[in-house]
Amino acid sequence: MKNYFGKEIAETYDSDSSITDPSVVAPMVDFLANLAGDGAALELGIGTGRIALPLSQKGVRVQGIDLSPDMIQQLQSKPGSESIGVTIGDFATTKLNEKFQLVFLVFNTITNLTSQESQVECLKNVAEHLIPGGCFVIETFIPELRVLPPGETIRPHKHSQSHFGFDEYSVATQELISHHFWKENGLFRYHSLPFRYVWPSELDLMAELAGMRLRERWSDWYRQPFTNESTSHVSVWEKIPR
Repeated sequence: MKNYFGKEIAETYDSDSSITDPSVVAPMVDFLANLAGDGAALELGIGTGRIALPLSQKGVRVQGIDLSPDMIQQLQSKPGSESIGVTIGDFATTKLNEKFQLVFLVFNTITNLTSQESQVECLKNVAEHLIPGGCFVIETFIPELRVLPPGETIRPHKHSQSHFGFDEYSVATQELISHHFWKENGLFRYHSLPFRYVWPSELDLMAELAGMRLRERWSDWYRQPFTNESTSHVSVWEKIPR
């Protein structure tokens, strides 16, 4: 797994209010805290701690795995970070010597694993870190293939005077490249990230192979019903007791 979140991205990551605003974070933290209960939680792709820190402040003992030392540096510069244990590594394969009540992977981060094999490996790794009956949560987008006209591969998703972003789909391989252009001081800065989009039913099969079963699925953190029109999903699987 390649690290695409270097210093330049890490230093500005928390400036995106669409993922850091309290109105966005609070329902996520409440949802996760309810599942963790009195147990410990493990965040895969913990990043700058936008979810781990408020979850820890609710009394949940949190650990995290992340590939980017620069993102972790941002996390560890924040108040309360001393209570969160962090391991630098690929979250699909990194092993911790502990079992958890909750493991979670939010904000489309499962798609940072750019092959089906690595996604399967990740869910197997998750199951190994869960206690029997423990829960695994994924939040990710539904691929927007329904809105692509025949022959089209491009889907714009962000546009303002300073930022333009679009996704480039490859349906044959389930690959997606997200392109971003930022205008700063009259100049444009470009950044792109590769992803592998994954369908809910495909994740269910991966979870079953890993010894987990679907417990619930919603459109969002407010538990709105998951429907044909949902653009994202929050899915919860539980580890099957043996």
